Amino acid sequence: MTQKITPFLWFDNQAEEAATFYTAIFNESAIGAAANYEGEAGEKVDRPKGTVMVVDFEIAGQKFIALNGGPKYKFNESISFVIDCKDQAEVDYYWSRLTADGGQETMCGWVKDKFGVSWQVVPRVLNELISGPNKEGSQRAMHAMLQMQKFDIQKLQDAYDGK
Repeated sequence: MTQKITPFLWFDNQAEEAATFYTAIFNESAIGAAANYEGEAGEKVDRPKGTVMVVDFEIAGQKFIALNGGPKYKFNESISFVIDCKDQAEVDYYWSRLTADGGQETMCGWVKDKFGVSWQVVPRVLNELISGPNKEGSQRAMHAMLQMQKFDIQKLQDAYDGK
């Protein structure tokens, strides 16, 4: 099946580095084809002929395209990628890998990687806890969540359970 929508990420000049970084973190990942700047295209963004313009890559089965488009645009938190984590080990793994080498921890499970791309590292159980049948427990879990940077599943569960 062909993927109908593909995220397109604009980097200054780190498209290949980013593709390599992401494919090293996620399973079911690979770097695909790359196209180079040639002629006028490179001159318009001050790129030497033959340098990489775009690179296709796939992480966790999701296709992406990265562009070396120059410094005009920067990433911000208005767009992020959510990582569905089955347990605390996955939360810890993705959190540590995405914050490595200059990434930044932020609140409520959000991180910015070293390129400025925002990710939400979210345990699967979170939605059950903040929207569970025990409304008071859900409020406690929500309050606990709002105090965290990296999610701690046990602390969220304890808050829900009133411990």
